[in-house]
Amino acid sequence: MIQGKCTRQEELHEHLDTWRTELSAGADGWLGGTYGFADDDMFVGVVRFESREAAMANSGRPEQGAWAERMMALFDGPVEFHDCDDVTLLFDGGSDSAGFVQVIRGKVDDVDRLKAMMADTDTLHEMRPEIIGGTLAIEADGTFTETVAFTSEDAARAGEQAEPPAEVRSDLDYAMAGAQFFDLHRPWFESR
Repeated sequence: MIQGKCTRQEELHEHLDTWRTELSAGADGWLGGTYGFADDDMFVGVVRFESREAAMANSGRPEQGAWAERMMALFDGPVEFHDCDDVTLLFDGGSDSAGFVQVIRGKVDDVDRLKAMMADTDTLHEMRPEIIGGTLAIEADGTFTETVAFTSEDAARAGEQAEPPAEVRSDLDYAMAGAQFFDLHRPWFESR
């Protein structure tokens, strides 16, 4: 995950597009990415590789380093990077057809409980049919990044109004306590 404030949104979007056209062919193991800006100019990019080794090999390419340096210059300040090996897919993972994406950053002390929530896809699909995919990436300290793809923002907001069963509400309250939400109203996607 890449996260940082950027008021030069059009320039950053264009620069990210150049990665696809100029560098993606040499990025072995690259699967795709989900990108967007939240209302407060926070850029969030979730990039997927088939393994940590593939991601690190990509980072070590000289042309990648030069491209990343130009990218960093477009941000208004510091940029955070989070690498995760522990990834769980919701349904088939992300969806390039999503009309709205919500990225959630939080921290839990019971990773297994969080993963079990993601595994109960039948209940989730019944409650929230507008969710078409997602990913859950967990860092070693229990910090997580969840990316949820929705058919549309209107459908997501309507779905938020439905009250889940008590046991689901308890799990949601646990997982979302203190979490940050980044609403990507106009997400864009890249896939191999």
